[in-house]
Amino acid sequence: MKKFLIVGLGNIGDKYEETRHNIGFKVLDFFAKQEDFAFETQKLGDMATYKLKGRTLVFLKPSTFMNLSGKAVTYWLTKEKVPHENLLVITDDLNLPFGSIRLKTKGSDGGHNGLKDIQAKLNTTKYNRFRFGISDTFSKGRQVDYVLGEWNTEEMEKLPERLEKSVELIKSFVLAGVNNTMNSFNGK
Repeated sequence: MKKFLIVGLGNIGDKYEETRHNIGFKVLDFFAKQEDFAFETQKLGDMATYKLKGRTLVFLKPSTFMNLSGKAVTYWLTKEKVPHENLLVITDDLNLPFGSIRLKTKGSDGGHNGLKDIQAKLNTTKYNRFRFGISDTFSKGRQVDYVLGEWNTEEMEKLPERLEKSVELIKSFVLAGVNNTMNSFNGK
């Protein structure tokens, strides 16, 4: 049986729940609601397991806070015996327009502290990451306020459709593989 670790990045706590930086948590919560499963608190994060056509998806929302995400990722990769190529990390991306999605198999952390920590703990830049665009419509020097800010009205209206597309991407990654998924979803 194939096993996958799907990690949604975010920060724990009510004050972060609706922030742009928590899109990884939001995608996994949307998936769980759609498929009717629940997360439970375990070591270093909230976890859930879901079966999809003979494959096991292990979902993780790290409780280590964004900047220390690598600790939870490496712990659960090892514990669940998931190969690196079956890891998918979902994160926000300032360099993409709101709602656009991009799947990559490697690359830099792009200044994202969560990815920076994962990269350091895995000791490689080769791992799958699903970047969800949050745009960069903030004033100079206001980046932290922007990513930790809540979605505006227009974004909130468009979010459900984008979350739906995100769930489709995750299912495609698991069933069709990373290359087919990149061809089907990148830029959509």
